[in-house]
Amino acid sequence: MRVTVVGAGAIGGFLACKLFAAGHEVSVVARGATLDAIRDKGLHLHSGDDLLTARLQATDKPEELGVQDLVIFAVKAPALPAVVTQAKALIGPDTVVVPAINGLPWWYFLQTTDALAGLRLEAVDPGGVIEQGLPCDAIIGCVVFPSCTALSPGVIRHMSGSRLVFGEPAGGLSPRAEAIAKVFHDAGFDAHAHENVREQIWLKLLGNACFNPVSLLVGGTTDELIDDPFVHALCVEMMEEVLELGRRLGISPEIDPAQRIAITRKLGKVKTSMLQDIEGHKPVEIEAILGALVAVADKAGAPLPRTRTVYALARMRAKILGLLPG
Repeated sequence: MRVTVVGAGAIGGFLACKLFAAGHEVSVVARGATLDAIRDKGLHLHSGDDLLTARLQATDKPEELGVQDLVIFAVKAPALPAVVTQAKALIGPDTVVVPAINGLPWWYFLQTTDALAGLRLEAVDPGGVIEQGLPCDAIIGCVVFPSCTALSPGVIRHMSGSRLVFGEPAGGLSPRAEAIAKVFHDAGFDAHAHENVREQIWLKLLGNACFNPVSLLVGGTTDELIDDPFVHALCVEMMEEVLELGRRLGISPEIDPAQRIAITRKLGKVKTSMLQDIEGHKPVEIEAILGALVAVADKAGAPLPRTRTVYALARMRAKILGLLPG
């Protein structure tokens, strides 16, 4: 299978290396120091005591690669609109597009029949650029649960987890979602197709919407947040708000805050992606993860008082640091 991963950071590099090792024709679209490093020395993945090196094609010009069977977008959410415009040459009539992006995806309300059907998430897709650039019928939704970090350009450390969930935006199981899940399963991932991928998105949001912005504000790892009784209580309250919003949208993940926190506790001392971005002086995904949630809450009539407060504070901190996109 011809596969291009757009974005060779922590998650993109992880996916690219594993698919390359499974025998697929993998290329990456990258830029700057990451592009130079991959061209010079390859893409390196550390997992436990193992080191995998992938000598693959890397470019900053997607048109050089031609039409692909599978295109994975693994850039940060704020970068996606610009990247989509550049990557159109990769996508043909039979190409499957998998966005491996944090937060609420731009397509979330585009193929649904609920009360908010057709809602454009301006916080994620300003002006509808992504919606116009990526055909909805090409998309397979994806929820990425592994934790990875980029040690340096082109060098990735896999911290924990291998679970990937794929599903049709319109819902239901499909042969192509199951086929994509099998591609990743055969590459060593705990990959599954799910009949309700939105439910899985909400499951991940349950943790991301509290641990990410709170860690940005206090500078702590997830174990430190959980072990502090006051922050722990705040995270529980935020999760309860996110669950209530999900219920208003017809989503009821079979998990409660205590169970979700227990999952995070097992991971140990983890730096969230927002904390890594702040420390690396990179733009943060505050709008995709919290801004979009607040916008949906406005439409659904959900108060979300604690989530709105944390959003306002985290957004202001990112703005002061010059790391708020837009």
